[in-house]
Amino acid sequence: MTDKNFDYTITTSSLDETRRLGERLGKLLKDGDIICLHGELGAGKTSFTQGIAKGMDVAKAFIASPTFVIANEYKGRLALYHIDLYRLNNIAEIEDIGLSEYLKGEGVTVIEWAEKAEGLLLEERLSVYLENLGGDKRMLAFKAKGKRYEEIVQGLR
Repeated sequence: MTDKNFDYTITTSSLDETRRLGERLGKLLKDGDIICLHGELGAGKTSFTQGIAKGMDVAKAFIASPTFVIANEYKGRLALYHIDLYRLNNIAEIEDIGLSEYLKGEGVTVIEWAEKAEGLLLEERLSVYLENLGGDKRMLAFKAKGKRYEEIVQGLR
């Protein structure tokens, strides 16, 4: 992760700490926000999203990875759209799930494996790169594109 110019980088030492960071982010989010998650299997993307959901007051205690259903919607302070592109192989498949509708709609959209949709994503967004450093230790690096997302990163610091 050292080749990107990140706005904020933090290391967490447990999955609970990763979730708490996600919760802090979730409290800062507003309608229309887009969070793009990047990282290998086991990097902590779903745990981080569980924290985001908690910060958005989603009633469900457990947010599962939507890998097999592609997208889940949760109700909280705002709608949360949790999308996992892992099983999709090309832009046409991603377009077929209606990604552009999620991105233009109300609520917050969190996309795992966002790099697969690079040509469809809006320019302004918050990208979070997660890396498993061994055990439950994770590095999270944030890259803000746009004033709104720069403000969010400032709120996390």
